[in-house]
Order: sequence, then C-alpha cells, then structure tokens
Amino acid sequence: MSYTPGTPAAQPEYRAPRPATETKPSFKTTEFYAWIIVSLAILIASALVDKGDDGQGFGAADAWWYVAFVTVGYMISRGLAKAGSRSHNHD
Repeated sequence: MSYTPGTPAAQPEYRAPRPATETKPSFKTTEFYAWIIVSLAILIASALVDKGDDGQGFGAADAWWYVAFVTVGYMISRGLAKAGSRSHNHD
C-alpha cells in the first residue's frame, strides 16, 4: 500500500477536546464524610463531657480547636488529591 498525502485516510480523525476537570467533587469522597463524622463526634463529646471546676475535662474551646485541626487536615488532603490529577468523568 502506498501512502498518498491529502487522501481522506491520511487526514487525522478530529476529536473534540475532552473537558478536563479537577478530581471529583469533595462531597463524592469518603474523606468528606469522615471529616463530617469526626467533627460531629468531637463536638458531641465536648457537649457530653463537661469541663469541671478543676479545669479537667473536654470543653467547647478544646473541641473547636480539634475541629479546626481536623479541618486543616481535610483541606491539605483535598489539596494533595487535586495536585496534578485530572478526572475525565462526563457525568
């Protein structure tokens, strides 16, 4: 078979570019639901375990610090998940 430039067989097939999106949305990930569950568990635990007069216990201020730490960890996790990865999901 000989190759002849300009023939239809020689032309590359045109394909529309696929829209590249970042990784799947956060609400579709297990880490999102883990973040919600852990944050709620921390807040519920602080509500149930009262900080006593002696300063011991688990008060609201401590709980919100832990929720902040968990949130920062979640944001770092999402940032690492999005770093350089692409999803070609057409849903």
